Amino acid sequence: MTTEGENPQTTATPAGSARRALAGRLSWGLADQAASSMTNFAVGIYVARSLGVSTFGVFSLAWVTYGVVLNVSRGLATDPLVVRFSGVSDASWRAAVARSSGTALGVGASLGAACLVAGLALGGSVGPAFACLGVMLPGLLLQDAWRFSFFAAGTGRKAFVNDLVWGVALVPAMVVAARVGSVAAFVLAWGASATVAAAYGCLQSGIRPRMTGARGWLREQRDLGYRYLVENVSLSGASQLRAYGLGAIAGIGAVGAVRGAELLLGPFLAVLMGLSLVTVPEAARVLRQAPHRLGAFCLLLGGGQAAAALLWGGALLLMPDRLGELVLGGVWDSAAALIVPVTLGVAGAGLGTGAAAGLRALGAARLSLRCQLFASACYVGGGLGGAAVAGTVGSAWGVAAATVGSSGVWWLHLRSARRDHHPDPIREVRTP
Repeated sequence: MTTEGENPQTTATPAGSARRALAGRLSWGLADQAASSMTNFAVGIYVARSLGVSTFGVFSLAWVTYGVVLNVSRGLATDPLVVRFSGVSDASWRAAVARSSGTALGVGASLGAACLVAGLALGGSVGPAFACLGVMLPGLLLQDAWRFSFFAAGTGRKAFVNDLVWGVALVPAMVVAARVGSVAAFVLAWGASATVAAAYGCLQSGIRPRMTGARGWLREQRDLGYRYLVENVSLSGASQLRAYGLGAIAGIGAVGAVRGAELLLGPFLAVLMGLSLVTVPEAARVLRQAPHRLGAFCLLLGGGQAAAALLWGGALLLMPDRLGELVLGGVWDSAAALIVPVTLGVAGAGLGTGAAAGLRALGAARLSLRCQLFASACYVGGGLGGAAVAGTVGSAWGVAAATVGSSGVWWLHLRSARRDHHPDPIREVRTP
């Protein structure tokens, strides 16, 4: 029995061909994440070297604010898309993408306006950065929506090309921003290059985002969308609260130091941020074709990421100071002291994302929301409690302990969800 909108031929695909198709989709996913990681890494490194630790802290505050808005967009627009419209007919996918991308664009316009007003009101060194971020949010969110859309269709190659376009456009934009030498200029350069890629996404897909369809999309997807919204915002909101709290407790330079250490593990953090681009659609396909393999699939995803993060962190510990200063400039000394706890935190998060992908594929929004709220509370408590006790280093160790502990909760809930799952189609994973 197949779910509504599913291609019946999917279940008849020979095992070898199915494995090759899966490998191909995952390969494009890894390639796209590599392109995205390099873009984010290049932006962070270039800005850190150009601005110094304190001013880089201001840029980091704008960055984590973008993360919150991005997760609002994903929760309402693109997370329901990848759960319900992965592997469906082209007509269903195109109709859904038009409304989903329109919703993302609407979120960017509305929250961008709020960010612009807040930035103009704040003034000082922080205000211009937030005002420029508000102007750039629509393009940033639309570019991200195209990536989700392409992976839902199983055409990760298009997402990879789109990220390459962003990276190419970013080069001249960053050169111009460096000549200006302000945080606002770097935010504008980053956002403007993303807007170029967002426009190219319209050409790639042949779809025009329908902002007028946003209300209908939100109404139809409300059983998943609003839970995913709370889940995603609690994740990015926890990061934002930790950044603001750390700045208040230990100074704005501490925010720059933490961001610098995270940049050193940038490839893995970027993969974690965009993990659902690949893993949720693939986990949904595994669930439809071979439900008994879902646990092993999620364990391979999470364990592989955790192991890779530990290996990368070990390599960073062996990196000479001269090379570190070449990469991060004046941020290196304060960031180097945080490599071990940040690595452990990323490894713990990587392990947990395997279970999170399984819960998303099962449509267990209630359980995944419970896990994320618990993890976010631990993250904020560990980060700020550690900062109060031992400053920047204490905050990093507190976050590491919270993240590793929370990954265990994700896996316990995945085990419960798999036990309660029935192979018959359920509403949360059906195509409306």
